[in-house]
Parts: sequence; structure tokens; C-alpha cells
Amino acid sequence: MKVIAAYLLAVLGGNASPSAKDLKSILGCVGVEADDDRIQLLLSQVEGKDITELIAAGREKLASVPSGGGGAVAVAAPAGGAAAAAPAQEKKEEKKEEAKEESDDDMGFSLFD
Repeated sequence: MKVIAAYLLAVLGGNASPSAKDLKSILGCVGVEADDDRIQLLLSQVEGKDITELIAAGREKLASVPSGGGGAVAVAAPAGGAAAAAPAQEKKEEKKEEAKEESDDDMGFSLFD
């Protein structure tokens, strides 16, 4: 993320295609050691692409990622005990099955494809 942030800062500063040296300079200004492998990977993935198109494509992909939110809610059993707990267990099982169907197996996408 640091390398991506440095790349975006360079582009925002007017450098349409920053080099590895530019990114290292930006990262060095804030005391961050630059990883050459990550810089080269980023530069190879964004080479020849427009940053606004990359951001738009990333937003589209991000919109399809489930963002979760509500976790399982603990339900206190009333005095009846097991009789009231059975429907709660069925609801949890239904939610688990729905979550399995909605899950996306291909979560290893790159923002720069």
C-alpha cells in the first residue's frame, strides 16, 4: 500500500509515469524503506495504463466484494431453554448456507488487471 500511495502522490504531483527512483524518493522523504520488488511489480502492472481508468476498474471490483458488517448476534435463551434455542440454530444454519452460496472463490484479483 505504501508503494501504491507513493505512485498516486507522484501522479497527483504531475508525473504521469513515475519511475522507481521517483517512488523511492517519495518513500524516503517520510522515512520508509522502499522494497524494490514491490516497486517493480507495481510499475509493471500500471505500465501504459491511465490512472483514472485503473481507479475506476478498482472501484468496480471493490463494489463486488462483500463488506460484511453484522456478525452473529448472541441470543439469550428464555426460561424454556432448548425449545427456544432450536429456531435460533436453524436461522444460523440458513445464514451459513446463504453465505456459502454468495461467497466469491476468486478473491485473488489484482486491482491493476
